[in-house]
Amino acid sequence: MRQFDSQPRFLVIRLSSIGDIVHALPAVAALGQSFPQAEIHWLIEKRYGVLLAGNPYVHRMIPLDTLSWRGSLPPLSVLEEMVKTLLGLRESAYEAAVDFQGLWKSAIIALLAGAKARVGLAEPWLREPGAAVLYTTRVRVAGRHVVEESLALVEHLGARVGPWQFPLPHTPEADQYIDEQLARLEARDFMIINPGGGWKAKRWAPENYALLLRHLEARFSWKFLLTGSPEEHELISSILKSAGTRRAFCFPSDVVQFIALARRAKLFLGGDTGPLHVAAAVGTPLVAIHGPTDPVRNGPFNSADIALYNRAPVNHSRRDPNAAYIEGISVECVEAAIEERLARVNV
Repeated sequence: MRQFDSQPRFLVIRLSSIGDIVHALPAVAALGQSFPQAEIHWLIEKRYGVLLAGNPYVHRMIPLDTLSWRGSLPPLSVLEEMVKTLLGLRESAYEAAVDFQGLWKSAIIALLAGAKARVGLAEPWLREPGAAVLYTTRVRVAGRHVVEESLALVEHLGARVGPWQFPLPHTPEADQYIDEQLARLEARDFMIINPGGGWKAKRWAPENYALLLRHLEARFSWKFLLTGSPEEHELISSILKSAGTRRAFCFPSDVVQFIALARRAKLFLGGDTGPLHVAAAVGTPLVAIHGPTDPVRNGPFNSADIALYNRAPVNHSRRDPNAAYIEGISVECVEAAIEERLARVNV
């Protein structure tokens, strides 16, 4: 194991978004378990800080707020506060900064932090390969899943990797909200369907979800709860209207409430987006629908889960609002995958 001071400080840089933060949790847990005397500080976008609440391995959360002013100049007061935060990182005298983000901005933050070591992935594994020039150590990885990529970074620091841990928040308030809403809907058994996604090319067509709901209602006596961000509620409403089913509902929730909901679900169906990765982390049975992102890297990691993939060209930047929905995956194929995944639960 690499030698550090008796009480080292590590800086974790993983700013966003929900799925990427979830994928970094096992690496941070391994770092904390391997160095129990260490302090781990996590630099994260303010809106996602709730994901770290109660995490036993994170001793300080350092929030930044860049997403609220993306595409425009921030107010001077906000910019001054951000600069103050970044410059203040040097006071912590970090032994190492671990950049899980792999972007120029995150690599620059690691440099500004003044850590003795700046650890990131080697160029072929980075979203922005040029950022590697700012690392003191560039790590090549053998594993293909993004969780394994993150684990490789802390293994280089001497962390021992055991079973993956996802210490997500779990609160009585969230449990109470979910229990009350499920009771209101009389949803003792239910499936989560999450039709949204960060960009259109990662989504299955709304008309497919509507037809699938009609098929599922004929097959199961369960309730079907459609989840998504507030911006996706219009999409969900259109699917429900088109489906015309009696046991499908929009289920609003915040992130912590969704975690509690996922823990109770019989199955989760959706694309490569944050809720899918949260559901995977809490062990919900999954059927994932993948288009321009490879499920080997971004998909479910439980061998019993099913990822349907149309083998479109892998492209993490296809954010064109005029792009096509995921093609080549039929309603019948998804329905069959649901049946197969549920059958595996009882094996």
